[in-house]
Amino acid sequence: MLHVSERQLKTWERSGLAPAMAVYSFRDLIALRTLAALRARRIPLRNIGRALDSLKQRLSDVHDPLAELKIFSNGRRITVRVAGQNMEALTGQILLDFDTAGGGNVKPLPPPAAPMREQESESWFQKGLFLEETGAPVEQAVEAYQQAIELNPHAAGALVNLGTIHYRLRAYKEAERYYTQALKADPNYPLAHFNMGNLYDERGDLARAQQCYETALRINPRYGDAHFNLALLCERRGDALRAIHHWKAYLKLDSTSDWAEIARRQFEKLRVALLS
Repeated sequence: MLHVSERQLKTWERSGLAPAMAVYSFRDLIALRTLAALRARRIPLRNIGRALDSLKQRLSDVHDPLAELKIFSNGRRITVRVAGQNMEALTGQILLDFDTAGGGNVKPLPPPAAPMREQESESWFQKGLFLEETGAPVEQAVEAYQQAIELNPHAAGALVNLGTIHYRLRAYKEAERYYTQALKADPNYPLAHFNMGNLYDERGDLARAQQCYETALRINPRYGDAHFNLALLCERRGDALRAIHHWKAYLKLDSTSDWAEIARRQFEKLRVALLS
């Protein structure tokens, strides 16, 4: 119905943007249709996730923004219609509609300098994403993200991506610096907490890694990757009961992928060990 491939759907499920279900209700299809429309406009998944997290924090009575709200994109900006007004989903900024059909020379006021810098920063961020996705030299992506941060020091997405680039290069000190800056810019960014957890896990600091994964899950309980990594970490710490809990949570979000097969094997191994 929505022309969404199984691979696309599994990616959305792993990102916590879509529920892993065998049968979908009409409400679920509305949410998936909105998500498909945003992806058709080349909006990155991480941007969609951040926007949805922001909407749930700002609108306490909304639990499933994709199904309950009218969400659309205006260029690279994710916009939501609330109480008859358009709002920028990530920042909560009200977007004024200037209706010129009634005649007159009404024109939108020029935006102030700060939002213009933020928009330019977002453009550099999107360029960095594009360079990474197309396999360009890593130096080019780093330069784009650094331009984004120079224009907007609170560009958490660019900071996280710079941290991840350095993490992959095993430059862990630099990675930690960027992740720390990202968390200062946006303390409720689950990906930043998750990636910091990966960094601590790589260093063998399991206690701090666990704290980071758990924080990511408090912000987004449907964060499948955080459940997966936390289950593995709990196994390494000898906490079988908590590991089982997180394997079960992961399998509720992802029941069919190759990762789900790993989760199912680990869950069954622990269950048998506890019963024996």
